[in-house]
Amino acid sequence: MIGFYDYTVIATYIGLASTVFGMTQVIDGRFRTAIFCLALSGLCDMFDGKIARTKKNRTDDEKMFGIQIDSLSDVVCFGIFPAMIGYVLGVKGVFGGLIITFYCVAAVIRLGFFNVLETGRQQVEGGGNKYYHGLPVTSIAVILPLVFLLNFLLPTGMIEYVLMGTLLLVGILFIVDFKFKKPTNKQLFVLVLIVACAVITNMLFSEYRIKHTTERERPLIQTIEDNK
Repeated sequence: MIGFYDYTVIATYIGLASTVFGMTQVIDGRFRTAIFCLALSGLCDMFDGKIARTKKNRTDDEKMFGIQIDSLSDVVCFGIFPAMIGYVLGVKGVFGGLIITFYCVAAVIRLGFFNVLETGRQQVEGGGNKYYHGLPVTSIAVILPLVFLLNFLLPTGMIEYVLMGTLLLVGILFIVDFKFKKPTNKQLFVLVLIVACAVITNMLFSEYRIKHTTERERPLIQTIEDNK
């Protein structure tokens, strides 16, 4: 069979599967479940590299496969999926479409650049990189659940504009070349707890409603229904 099938890539596959399921949920209007799936994908991505490095006898092909499959999954999980969530929740129109397009392109550029750097680094040293170049795409799995907590505070209709600003800013940070140190295991644990609390709060208490149609579209839809 094509590919490698061992425990070193299972977290990546679980994260991707969670994202695909989350896409079906956001299309059906279940944004709370979609946010949970996004956070779960982010959790898997946080630890897939650590899991892979526990296998000390990986071949060069296995290492390169891990790099490529991780980035390909990240394009779907943290590029396309958040863009879908943003679109369904109101990032629409010409301006919204441009923001979503920019966000996805920036995510692909960020991941392509990571592949170039990581492939070269693996040829001269082992282990994990100690620094990020630009904001990692996984960060959106932390940012979006926290942003959705604002729906408890903002007036109706404002969260769409916050989402636009969030996707635009995060997209810019994907491609700005700055370095910051990767979080320690303790910091990751605290981050996971914070995101978990945000996801649980959204799932249990959020009353946010997805706008499936605009006011202008409703009379046309009603006319179509009446003529059936």
